[in-house]
Amino acid sequence: MRPAIQSPNTRPSLSWAGYLSLILILGCQLVTPITLNLDDDDSIKDAAKTVARDLMTFYNGDDPGGIPGNLPAPYYWWECGAMFGTLLDYFYYTGDDQYNSVVTDGLLFQVGPNNDYMPPNQTKTEGNDDQGFWALAVMSAAEQKFPNPPDNKPQWLELAQAVFNLQAGRWDTQYCGGGLRWQIFTFNTGYDYKNTISNGVFFNLAARLAMYTGNQTYADWADKAWNWTVATGMMGSDYHFYDGAHTTLNCTDVNKQQWTYNAGVYLLGAANMYNLTNGSDVWRDRVDNILNATDFFFPMTSPNVMVEVACEPYNTCDTDNWSFKAYLSRWMAASTKMAPFIYDQVMIKIRASAAAAALQCSGGSSGTLCGMKWTDGAKYDGTTGVGQQMSALEVIQSNLIQKVAGPVTNTTGGTSKGNPSAGSGGTADPTIPPEGIQKKDRAGAGFLTALVLVTGIGGAWWMIA
Repeated sequence: MRPAIQSPNTRPSLSWAGYLSLILILGCQLVTPITLNLDDDDSIKDAAKTVARDLMTFYNGDDPGGIPGNLPAPYYWWECGAMFGTLLDYFYYTGDDQYNSVVTDGLLFQVGPNNDYMPPNQTKTEGNDDQGFWALAVMSAAEQKFPNPPDNKPQWLELAQAVFNLQAGRWDTQYCGGGLRWQIFTFNTGYDYKNTISNGVFFNLAARLAMYTGNQTYADWADKAWNWTVATGMMGSDYHFYDGAHTTLNCTDVNKQQWTYNAGVYLLGAANMYNLTNGSDVWRDRVDNILNATDFFFPMTSPNVMVEVACEPYNTCDTDNWSFKAYLSRWMAASTKMAPFIYDQVMIKIRASAAAAALQCSGGSSGTLCGMKWTDGAKYDGTTGVGQQMSALEVIQSNLIQKVAGPVTNTTGGTSKGNPSAGSGGTADPTIPPEGIQKKDRAGAGFLTALVLVTGIGGAWWMIA
């Protein structure tokens, strides 16, 4: 915006040099990063509000003629589910409900005819990880007591259970001794790949369902998914998580590329299992080791500031990659509620990364759009997008983690209604439980038209900060 020039009758005129100086000053003001004082809750909320506002400028699903739950190109369907997860966190941390109706509408619009996040407009390209990110969003909605949908709509917990049931039925023992494939359908590129994030999301979801419902079957599946990840080498002995491997080589060709979200998704799953098992030494050790291994994403050149190491230093991050730091930030903070002993170690990284991220929020027409290279400080990196906004928002608002209650369960105030037989209409064929699970404890599972369902009740211990 051009500065208004006062009439000579009311203010002394400026020389051209003066005008130039004024323009330069105002220009500098336009690119001033958002203000963030990490010792002031109101400052954190104000910064989060600004980042959330800019995030929503990329979403048109609530516009006339728009499709709720879809982002425009170049974004894929899964990232809108992930974005709703970020906005759920925004309400959880700040209490600002201005986006709640948009989130609810989008989460419900995309459930598909069988209420399992298999909408017809996406199934031809949908992967297990894509579907899983929507499930994690509604799982958060249940845990955070986000306002429930109308009674005539599917409920948050029910939707998470539906996705779990479908994915448990896709557990493929023909190759690699188990695991989920990246893609759901045989005709999609990547069907021959078992990627860590698909299996990590399944592990995370199973662990959290076990916590929420007390159903031991979910815990058994979480154990199964963890053990498979270790056995295949998708996680190394140093607790670094790799990208995946091909079924054609029986998963012997593990791709050693590392992404932030793989570490994060397993960290929160392990923290839930630690809590569920009454603070067992086994799961405590796993939580500790996963967290220590995340140092890989916090190089000593910029201590405690998160970097997407696989692409960020090389300027090769794609549209998906830009959002990955959001999930490590989200899940690190959430893990402190399940495993309070890691709080100090986590928050050192969250605080430093949040301060650095805020400095990058000085771009675009608003002057507050966020870049991705947090290690560049106030030198805006010139990139903008949904992923950049999500990452900045999650790491900033995560500094409020101690000011909010921990996730609820169905015995500690949770109100979301479940349906253990959810998933593609709830038809059942109780034939594919994980090994070692008693018939009375089996949970539902299903694959496309060959659906598997079993239900049960179990117990859980609860400890939150």
